[in-house]
Amino acid sequence: MKNSKRKWEKQHHPLRRLEIAESVSQLPWLLLFSEPSMPLRAYIKAHYPKAFSTSKHLRSFLSTIMENTAVGDNQDGSSGADTNPPFDPSLPAVPISYPLQELEELESRAYFNSFHYPFNQAAVKLPSGGGAELPRRPRILVCHDMAGGYTDDKFVQGGTNPDAYAIWHWYLIDVFVYFSHNLVTLPPPCWTNAAHRHGVKVLGTFIMEWDEGKTRADKLLSTKDSAQMYAERLTQLAVALGFDGWLINMEVKLDPKQIPNLKAFVSHLSQTMHSSVPESLVIWYDSVTIDGNLSWQNQLNDKNKPFFDLCDGIFVNYSWQENFPKLSAGVAGDRKFDVYMGIDVFGRGTFGGGRWTTNVALNVIKKDDVSAAIFAPGWVYETNQPPDFQTAQNRWWGLVEKSWGTVQKYPKALPFYSNFDQGHGYHIYSDGKQVSETPWNNISSQSFQPFLEYSGDSTTQPIQVSVNFKEASYNGGGNITFTGTLGDGGEFTTRLFQGEVLLGSSPVFVTYSVKLKANSLLGFALAFSSATEEKKSILVAASGNPLLTMTQFSSRFTSVIMPRRVTKLEEEPGWIVQESSIAMPGHILKEIRAICYKSNPENSIATSEYHAVLGDIKITTTGENSKFPPSDSWLVDGEFVSWTSGSQGSKRLSVKIVWRLKVGKADLFPKYNVYVEKITGSLTGTESRVLESANEYVGVAVVKSFYVSDLEVPSGTSALKFIIQVCGLDGAMQKLEDSPFLLLQVQGS
Repeated sequence: MKNSKRKWEKQHHPLRRLEIAESVSQLPWLLLFSEPSMPLRAYIKAHYPKAFSTSKHLRSFLSTIMENTAVGDNQDGSSGADTNPPFDPSLPAVPISYPLQELEELESRAYFNSFHYPFNQAAVKLPSGGGAELPRRPRILVCHDMAGGYTDDKFVQGGTNPDAYAIWHWYLIDVFVYFSHNLVTLPPPCWTNAAHRHGVKVLGTFIMEWDEGKTRADKLLSTKDSAQMYAERLTQLAVALGFDGWLINMEVKLDPKQIPNLKAFVSHLSQTMHSSVPESLVIWYDSVTIDGNLSWQNQLNDKNKPFFDLCDGIFVNYSWQENFPKLSAGVAGDRKFDVYMGIDVFGRGTFGGGRWTTNVALNVIKKDDVSAAIFAPGWVYETNQPPDFQTAQNRWWGLVEKSWGTVQKYPKALPFYSNFDQGHGYHIYSDGKQVSETPWNNISSQSFQPFLEYSGDSTTQPIQVSVNFKEASYNGGGNITFTGTLGDGGEFTTRLFQGEVLLGSSPVFVTYSVKLKANSLLGFALAFSSATEEKKSILVAASGNPLLTMTQFSSRFTSVIMPRRVTKLEEEPGWIVQESSIAMPGHILKEIRAICYKSNPENSIATSEYHAVLGDIKITTTGENSKFPPSDSWLVDGEFVSWTSGSQGSKRLSVKIVWRLKVGKADLFPKYNVYVEKITGSLTGTESRVLESANEYVGVAVVKSFYVSDLEVPSGTSALKFIIQVCGLDGAMQKLEDSPFLLLQVQGS
C-alpha cells in the first residue's frame, strides 16, 4: 500500500531517496515531540515519509515512550513501566474493534471466541440486502487509512471525543475500504453501519509486507490447500461481521513457484465471497507481479492483469502518468470501470499532487472513463487543515463533487428519517429534551447525511447553512442551522437530499421539527418526475398565512401544501413539529431542498435577520409513528455480572445486557437507547423510590446487547432498572415506561 512509500521513492525519486536517508540518520526526535501545529504522526508522515514507512508500529512506539515518560514523572518517582495486563479478547471488557496480527489467529478462528465478536457484527445491511451490483460507470473507492486505524472508531459503543474523525460525504462514495498495516484489518462496525445506510460497500484489508510479510506469505502459499483454507477463513469473517469483501495487498517479493498458489488464493477468495455474499468484492492491489517481483506497475498491464482477471478489480498504485488511465482502460476492455486509479491525498508521488489539488487526478481519471481510488482523505484531519475540520472537510469533498458529481441517491425507500447526526457531538437529545450533556462519538449513530453543497470560501450567500453541534438538537446530537439575512419577499434554497422513491397510490406524510426566529420560515421544495419524465414540484410550506404563501409561491410550484398538523412542544419551548400530506401516485421523488423565506405579518416590525434550526425530517406512508411490541414481548437478561467496591459505600457494576424478541424479528428496529434507574428501598415494599438520577442515559446499541462498564452505584441503592428504549426506522422511540427492561438487585442490598 502507498504507506510503503519506498515504491515511488525507489522508482521515481532518486534525489528524494538521498534526502530521506540523510533525514532518517539525523531525525530530530525531540523536535517532533514539540511540534505544536499538527499531530505527531501527521508531522512524521509529511516530513519524513521514509522514516514513517520503515516502521509501521512507529505510532504505538512513540505513544509508549510518551506514556512511560508521563508515568516516570509521577511524584512517586516510579520508572513508568507499563503494568497493564496484555489484551485478552476472551475477557469481558468495553467492546472494541481490533485486527488480527498473525495467520495462526486466522486459521484457528479464535476471533469467534472473543467476548468482543458479537458487538462487532454490523447491524445495517445494504439497502438491497447486499446484492446490489456496482453501477456501470466510473466509481469512487475511498481507502480511509486514518492515523493507522483503530483510533476513536475502535470503541464499538462509542467514545468521548466530540471532534473524532468521521466521513459524512457518503453520496460521493461507491466503495469504502478500512485500511491498516495489520495482517487482517477488520472494519469497525460503525463504518459498515454508516456506509451501508448510504448504499456504500465496505471492504476489509488483507496485507503482507516487509520481512514478516514474506514469512507469512511463505506459510500462506505453502500449498494450494493452505491458500484456499485462508481464503475461506477471510470469507467467514466478512460474512460473520457483515461487510462486503476484501482489498488484497501482497506487498512482498515472491518465488515464481509460489504464484500458482497465490492465484488460487485470489480465485478461491473471490469465489467463496461471491457465493456467500452476492455482489461482494475482492480488489487486488497493484504490488507483486505475475513473475513474483515486487514492482508497482502504476497501470493495468500484463504484469498484474492475471490477478485482475481472478477478482473484481484492481487498485492501481499512485505514481501513474497522465496517459496511464487510458492505457489501463484499453487493457481492461469491458471491465474498465473495475480499474481504480490510486490517488494519495497526502501527495506522496501521486499524479496531480493530492491535497488541495486532488481534483487534478480525478479529472484525468474521469475523462478516461475508469474509476478512482482515493487513499487517506483523513489528511484533512491529520494535518489540521484550516480553519477547522468541518469547514476543511466540506471544502475538500467539494472538490471531489465538482470533479465527479454525486454517485449515491437517497432516500430510496420509505420510511425515511434523518436527524443530521454525524456520529459525534457535545450532547444528546430525545424529542427536544436533553438526555445527555457528555461529549461523545459513535459513527454508528450517523443518520442519513444531507447533500449540503460547499458554498465556497466567500460569504456571498445570504444564508449560511451548516450542521451544528453546539446548538440544541431535536434528536441525537446535530441539526442543520440556517442563518443570515433575507430581504422582504426574499428566498433562499439549498439541496438536502437526492432520492429515487417511487410513490404509490396512498399519500405520504412529511414531518419535520424546526426552531424559528424573527419571522423566519422553513419549508421544503420536493422535485418529482413521472414515468413519462414529466417534472413536477411541490412546496411543503411552513405554517403561516395560506393566502400570503399561495400568493408568493403558487406561480412557481405545481402545488403548494400547507401543514395539516402543527405541534408546539410545551416542555421544550421553541420546537415546532409540522406535518403535511402529499399524494403523487406513480411519481418518483428525486430531490428534497430546503427553502428559507420570511413572513411579515401586518403591524410587525420588518427585519432582514433570518435564523432557523432544522431538527429532523421524516417521510412515511402513514401519519402515525412506529408501533412497538409491548415490554413483555422481549426477553432481557444480564450476563458477566461483576460487582466491585467503591468509595463511601458505593459499588461499581459491570454487566452485559442482552435482549431479543420472544416471537418475530427485530429488524425493523435500527437502534436501542439504554437508560438506567437507580432505586432505593425495598423492591417489594411500598416505600421504594427512584433516585434523582432517574432515567440516566447510558448509551446506544445497534446490536441487541450492551456492555455496561464500571457503572457507579451510590450507597443505599437497592436495585438498578436498565431500560432498553426501542427505536423505529422513522425516528420514533418507544415510551420509556413501555420499554423492555432488566431489573438487577444490587449485591448485598
